[in-house]
Formats: sequence, structure tokens, C-alpha cells
Amino acid sequence: MQYNFSDQKKFSTWGRLWINLAKAEQELGLDITNDQIEEMQNNVNDINFEECAAEEKITRHDIMAHVHIFAKQCPKAAPIIHLGVTSCFVWDNTELIVIRDGVNLLLPRVAAVIDNLAHFAFYNITKNLNIVQNQLDNRG
Repeated sequence: MQYNFSDQKKFSTWGRLWINLAKAEQELGLDITNDQIEEMQNNVNDINFEECAAEEKITRHDIMAHVHIFAKQCPKAAPIIHLGVTSCFVWDNTELIVIRDGVNLLLPRVAAVIDNLAHFAFYNITKNLNIVQNQLDNRG
């Protein structure tokens, strides 16, 4: 869960969104090469946090800072990174992915708790019904 909400996951998700955006734009006929996409794929997890923080001080925009630094890492892909979208594309989709992944981590645990509570309740209801039945039988 800690990784799910980490900067590493957030920023690499931004990169994966840009990769998927480029693939979709390529399918639609934009002049995007496989080399550009491959270059982004090879660098998507290599986040230079210090460089991004320094760039963010200059741009005063977290996503654009990462666009600039990712473009330095991927010079062939620089012209197509974040092409045609707003920051909301990156921010909103990343938030949805993080929430989805968090729910997917929690769901089996919540289901296990519900299952344990159901077994506990069934056992105790059965036990208490047997006690009441015995008391009624002993009254004669």
C-alpha cells in the first residue's frame, strides 16, 4: 500500500500514461515512431527526483517539470511526450489508477474480514441457540 501512494509509482504512472497516449496517437496516424515509444518504455521507471524538483522550482508546475526531465532522458521522444493533452489527463488518470490499485489491495482483506465476521456470528448464534434450547428443555 505504501508503494501504491509513493512518488515513484505516481511519476512512473505519468510516464506509462504518456507511453499509452503515444501508442494511441500512433494508431490514429500521428507521426510517432516505434523508436520513440521504445525510448520512453526504457526510461519510464528512471525518475530523477532531484532534477525534477529543481525543474519544478523553475516551472512551478509538477507535471511540466517531469515532461521536461523525461524529454531530456528521451530526446527522440521529446516532441511527443504529453502531446495534445492537458495536465488533467495525467493527474486525473493517475489518481484513478492509484485508487483502483488501492481498492484491489484492500478488497481481498475486507472480504476476509467479512467472512471471519460471518463465521464468528454463525458460530455464536448457533452456540447461543443451543444454550437457550437446553434451558427450555430443562424447564420441563
